[in-house]
Amino acid sequence: MQNRIIEKGKLLNSEGNLAVKGYAKEYLLEYNREDIKAKKARIKEWDYYYIGNDDYALCLTMADMGYIGALSASVMDFVTPDQVTQSSVILFPMGKMHMPTSTLKGDAVYKNGNVEMSFILDGDTRHIFGKYPKFGKNGEELSFDLYLTDTPDECMFIATPFDKPKHFYYNAKINCLTAKGYFRLGDKVYNLDDALGTLDWGRGVWTYDNTWYWGSLQTVLEDGKKFGFNIGYGFGDTSAASENMLFYDGKAHKLEDVTFNIPGDGTDNVRYTEPWTFTSSDGRLELDFVPVIDREAPIDLKLFCMIPHQVFGWFSGKCILDDGTVITLDKVMGFAEKVHNKW
Repeated sequence: MQNRIIEKGKLLNSEGNLAVKGYAKEYLLEYNREDIKAKKARIKEWDYYYIGNDDYALCLTMADMGYIGALSASVMDFVTPDQVTQSSVILFPMGKMHMPTSTLKGDAVYKNGNVEMSFILDGDTRHIFGKYPKFGKNGEELSFDLYLTDTPDECMFIATPFDKPKHFYYNAKINCLTAKGYFRLGDKVYNLDDALGTLDWGRGVWTYDNTWYWGSLQTVLEDGKKFGFNIGYGFGDTSAASENMLFYDGKAHKLEDVTFNIPGDGTDNVRYTEPWTFTSSDGRLELDFVPVIDREAPIDLKLFCMIPHQVFGWFSGKCILDDGTVITLDKVMGFAEKVHNKW
């Protein structure tokens, strides 16, 4: 049994621990950085946007990880296939990036050198714009200007404790946002008017060494309804709830546990570019996954490391809604990742 949070309240108690553990389908628990009792260098806050279609995508991250921060961007070309990822590093931000305390209001705006990103929230409209000079493989500038609207009525929110006092993770995944706009890399313009967007909003105090799994998808079905999912696990104490959800026509459908079956996982020979499968303990998600791009961008300084494998590819299989309706996917673009951090 998973604990669904249905009442509003403060995220943290007077000791800096979670006041309640579990999942919700809307923003109910109030996050306040001032309530955190851990060291500022341990606080981690980020907004990550993925906006894409079946041919290409733009990924944007604004992150304050305590002793290090970043403005990061990725351009994904699923046809070639190819990708470019760059990060503008910020030393010891520790709150000076002023990340929003809610998914319902607040702007994230930051400039680091010549790199600029703005995530502006006006009601239901998220205006995302900025530039990254010398981004491309030949020094081309990346610029972007787009809008995300149609926030669904229900999303994924989860409050997860770690096995250490004052440590927690509060996370939202908002899938199936409608995109309008473009990004430009050098002289080439990529239209995003047919794309969908996802926001990964994370706030918390993490323990030092973690590995997580995360998968996400969004599409428009033949009936014209939007469908997506959020799946993942691997960090903290998820006994109160998992983050696994299906999204259909603005409503969220809760799943139990999901397993990522990655070839060679758990060995020294993990084969990320070979086909994966995904299974759920309740039998409501059974998927095949054919990788197209492994976005690998490792930083390994031994005591500090960030080793992500964000793999983009085609999902096929079935997902079952709460009422038993079967959603069949046939080669739909999405991504799944395994990330190991010492941070």
